[in-house]
Amino acid sequence: MSMPRLDSDDEIESLPPDIAKKARALLMSLVRPHSAMIIFLAVIVVLTAALMVIGPVFIADALDQGVPAAIDGDMGPLIRAVTFFVVSAVASAILAFTSTRLVGITAQKILFTLRERVFTHVQRLDLGYHEKSTSGRLVSRQTSDMESVQQFLSYSLFETALAVLQMLFIAVTLVVLDVPLAIVAFAGFVPLFFITKAAHSTQRSAYRRTRTSIAKVIVHFVETMGGIRAVQAYRRQPERRGTLSDQDARYRDANTDALRGVAWFAGWTRLIGNITQTVIIVVGAWLVIEGWTQIGVLAAFILYLRRFYGPLDELVQAFNLYQSASAALEKIAAVLDTDPEVVEPTQPKALPAHASGGAPPADNDAAPTRPATGRSLDLDGVRFAYADGPDVLPRFDLHIPAGQIVALVGATGAGKSTLVKLVTRFYDPSVGRITLDEVDLRDLDDGQLRSSVVMVTQESFLFAGTIADNIRIGNPGASDEAVVAAATAVGLDAYIRRLPEGYATDVKKRGGRLSSGQRQLVSFARVFLADPDVVVLDEATAHLDIPSERLVQNALATVLEGRTAIIIAHRLSTVEIADRVLVMESGRIIEDGTPDELISGTGKFAQLHQAWRDSLV
Repeated sequence: MSMPRLDSDDEIESLPPDIAKKARALLMSLVRPHSAMIIFLAVIVVLTAALMVIGPVFIADALDQGVPAAIDGDMGPLIRAVTFFVVSAVASAILAFTSTRLVGITAQKILFTLRERVFTHVQRLDLGYHEKSTSGRLVSRQTSDMESVQQFLSYSLFETALAVLQMLFIAVTLVVLDVPLAIVAFAGFVPLFFITKAAHSTQRSAYRRTRTSIAKVIVHFVETMGGIRAVQAYRRQPERRGTLSDQDARYRDANTDALRGVAWFAGWTRLIGNITQTVIIVVGAWLVIEGWTQIGVLAAFILYLRRFYGPLDELVQAFNLYQSASAALEKIAAVLDTDPEVVEPTQPKALPAHASGGAPPADNDAAPTRPATGRSLDLDGVRFAYADGPDVLPRFDLHIPAGQIVALVGATGAGKSTLVKLVTRFYDPSVGRITLDEVDLRDLDDGQLRSSVVMVTQESFLFAGTIADNIRIGNPGASDEAVVAAATAVGLDAYIRRLPEGYATDVKKRGGRLSSGQRQLVSFARVFLADPDVVVLDEATAHLDIPSERLVQNALATVLEGRTAIIIAHRLSTVEIADRVLVMESGRIIEDGTPDELISGTGKFAQLHQAWRDSLV
C-alpha cells in the first residue's frame, strides 16, 4: 500500500485578513523613532524635485527672452537664464546625493531594528510554534523577505517620492505656462489612473505568491542540507532535486506572472505618454502658428512631458519593488503578530529559599556545587492535548518529593516526552497546574524557571564555537576552572585534553568534530555547570555506547544527589540510579514503585526488565 504524497501546495501559508493594515502599523512603528530624519529628508526631497522641475522654465525664458535680446545685442537675459539653469542643475545633483546617502543610512537602521525584533520575537515563541513552523520558513523571513524590504527602502523609496513630487510640480507648472496645453496633457491621466488601480490589485496578489514560493524553496533547501546524511545514505538526491525543481518552477511561474503584470503596466503607461506627447506637439505647433503661445513655452511643455512620463518608468520599477516589499512585510508582520501560547507572568512569584539559605546564584565563576536539597514537583489534575488532537495526558496527578530521582518508562507514545515538556514549561497544561515547591510554573519568571529546571534532550545540539564555549552555555559567567570541573564530572576532560587545541577546539558545524556520545557528554557538562534544582533527562543516554553510558551514570549518581530529577530512558540500565520508577501507558501511570519492587513483581516493568536481561545473554 503506497502512502499518499503531500503536494507542496497543500501547505498553505495563511495570513490574517487584516495583515495589510498590520504591516503598515509595523512600518510606522519602525519609522517613528526616525521622525526627525524623515522630516529633514522630506524637505530635501521637495527642494530636489523643485530644482529639477524648474530647469525647463529657464530654457523657455532663454528661448523667448534671452535669444531675442541677444540678437539685439543684450546678452544679459540669456546669460542669466543659462546661469540659473546650471545652478539649479548642480544644486539638485548635490541634494540628490545627500538625500540618497541619508535615506540609505536611515533604511539600514530601520532594517537593523526589524531584524532584531523578528529574531527576538521568534526566540520568545513557544516550542509549539517552532514544531509547527519549519526553520526554513523563518530563514526566509530573515533573508529574502528582509532583502525585499531593504531594496525598496534603500533604493526605491527616495526615487518614488522624488518622481511623485516631480510629477506634481510639473503639473502645476504646466497650468501656469499654458492652460489649454495643460488640459490636453492631463487628459492622459484618466486612463492612467484606471490602469494603475487595476495593476495595484493584481500585482499584490502576484507578489504574495512569489514570497510564499521562495519560502518553500528555502524550506526544502534547508531541510535537505540539514538531513544530508540521510539523503546520501538512502540515495534520495534525485527525489530531493525533483521536489526542488517543482518548487523552483512555481517560484519561476509566480515571478513570471508578476513581471507580466509589470510589463503590461509599463507598456500601457508608455503608450499613453507617447500619444499625449504627440498630441501636445500637434496642438502646440498649431497654437504657435496661430500666435496663441510662444515657441519657448512649447519647448518647455515638451521637455516637461518627457520629464513627466519619464518618472513613470521609474515608478513602474518602484511599483514592482513596492509590491514585492509589501508582500514580504506582510509575511514578517504575520510572524510578529503571533503571540506565544506560553507567556511570562505579569507579576511573577519567587521560589522559596532552600533550608540552607538558598540555592547558589545562576551566574558564578565557581565549579558546580550541589544545592542543599532539590525542589518538590507536583502535577495536579493535569490534562493536555496538542492543538485540536486527542488528549495525550487525559488526567495526570503526580507528586515528586524534593531530591527524588524518578525514571519514566513506557512504550513510544505513552506520554513520557509530553510530560517532561510540561514540567520544563515548553507547553502549558490544557487543564490543571504544575507546581515547583508549591509555586505554579505559570507564576515563575522565565529566568528563574530556566535556572531551576534544566533539560537535556536526545539531540545534544552544539553551537558553532569551541568546546569550552558550548559547555559554558550552562553558565556564561563560569571561569575556565569551572568549565574543566564540569567536563571532568562527566568524564569528558581526558578526551578534550587529547585534542590539539584542548578546550579551545572548534566543534565545527553542529558539533560535527565530536561523536554523538561526546556531544551528549558536552550537554551533560552544561547541566552540571548550570547547577539547577531539577534535572530532566529525555532519553539523554540514547546515543552513548555501553562504556560511555556507565561513565555518565557514575557522574549522574554524584551530580543528581540531593536534586530532583526525571529521567526518560528506553535503556533499563539507566533506571538503576533512580529512587522510583513510573511505568506509563496511554498517558497514565500504570505502575509506581522502586526499581527492586517492580522487578520482583509480575507487572509491565518486570517483563521489560526480563526482556532486557535476556537480550544481554
